Amino acid sequence: MESILRRGFHEPVEKPRRFYETVSIEAAEDGYGVLLDHRTVRGPKGGRVRLPTRALAQMVADEWAAQGEVLEVAQMHATRLANTAIESIPAARGATARSVADYAASDLLCYFAEEPESLVARQQALWGPVLERAERETGLVFVRAAGIVHRDQPQETLDRVRDLALAESDFGLAGLAFGTSLFGSAVLALGLRRNWLDGPEALALSRLDEAYQEEQWGIDAEAAERTARLTLEADMLDRWFRALDAG
Repeated sequence: MESILRRGFHEPVEKPRRFYETVSIEAAEDGYGVLLDHRTVRGPKGGRVRLPTRALAQMVADEWAAQGEVLEVAQMHATRLANTAIESIPAARGATARSVADYAASDLLCYFAEEPESLVARQQALWGPVLERAERETGLVFVRAAGIVHRDQPQETLDRVRDLALAESDFGLAGLAFGTSLFGSAVLALGLRRNWLDGPEALALSRLDEAYQEEQWGIDAEAAERTARLTLEADMLDRWFRALDAG
């Protein structure tokens, strides 16, 4: 999903300069477009960017409007996700849905610690209700494990995850795949999609072990920066799903 390629280690990447003054939204027969100086934004492959809801178009427009003298493409998460939904997902829906199911096969929320007791209790208190809700509302029955040794999940569960992913639109499926990778959990991504929890809450659950270790040993600047970046992405994905449903 990156649009800036790595170059030589010592050669800096030249970021594109801002080439427009105004940003606006237009309604069209095939959705909503984002205009830069009255010209429609196009994706990396040259196609017109069309969003299914005005709220989603506003998210993309806000990212373009927030740019300074140079374009920070790596920070335009909604724009990049929109490009993926438009240019990549249609031809790879089956593979994308299977990738979500692959995460479910070794879902983070199914692997509880063996010790210390306080961490185990925290996981049970916070992960347990999410797994129970997934079973109650979507029919996903997961085998829980203690430790890191792999446990197979029921094939029916994996098939159900794939079918839930395939039931999404291209924009919903793109968001679901992004969230599954972000959280390391198909359950958390599906929970965010269904509004069981918000983005920061989903990220916090995915970082339960890390947060516990930070409480014991402290947090360094690099880890704090990574957490801040992931929090921004989780918040964006939360708003993405809400905007997708806004109509």
